[in-house]
Amino acid sequence: MSVGALDGRVVVIDPGHQLGNHNFPRRISRPVPAGGFTKPCNTTGTATDGGYPEATFAWLVSRLVAARLRELGATVRLTRRSNRQDRWGPCVDERGRAGNGTSSRPGADLKLSIHADGSYAAGARGFHVIAPPDRAPWTADIHRPSMRLATSVKAGLLSQRFGVATYTAGGDGIDVRSDLGTLNLSDVPTVMVELGNMSSPSEARVMTSPSGRARYARGLVSGVRRFLG
Repeated sequence: MSVGALDGRVVVIDPGHQLGNHNFPRRISRPVPAGGFTKPCNTTGTATDGGYPEATFAWLVSRLVAARLRELGATVRLTRRSNRQDRWGPCVDERGRAGNGTSSRPGADLKLSIHADGSYAAGARGFHVIAPPDRAPWTADIHRPSMRLATSVKAGLLSQRFGVATYTAGGDGIDVRSDLGTLNLSDVPTVMVELGNMSSPSEARVMTSPSGRARYARGLVSGVRRFLG
């Protein structure tokens, strides 16, 4: 796909969490709408055993993805514009509605929420992609295209030699969940991707290296391109 091939496309990138969330416990614990129920505004996210934060990893990968998509002609909107200790949020309801159409602006073509996991299950490693269910009245309208987006993102990550999760999502790398406000409140095709397990020493080495983050970004861009065709 050549430069300019994504002209006219709009992609929302949601870098998971915010570096300073742990400094604002009362604000991030406030309940917000999450799709028929409430959840805390946000969480602190996880980290490698060496202390490298999920928020920083997601931010750096998101910026790489955004830069490449812009080179291809897409309009890219990020749900947060910084990675700072003196900032918090945005809440999951705001993340969930990001990219939805309004009376003055059409909805985005897709939304990609970028995270990493923190499981301590023995041998836990690998990525998984989370899509919304066929659940009226919340996500029934976006379930099918979101599943197609999940399949595309999975293929993109596999193309960069990343393996699917060994500890969740049934072993096929794709999960369907109804408990995530970021998915439930979206009106556009949306997935959340857990790029790997930060508690795995081997995956932590990849996540903390510039070359590793570039590989993750290439896989995600490939997935977006596959979905948009």
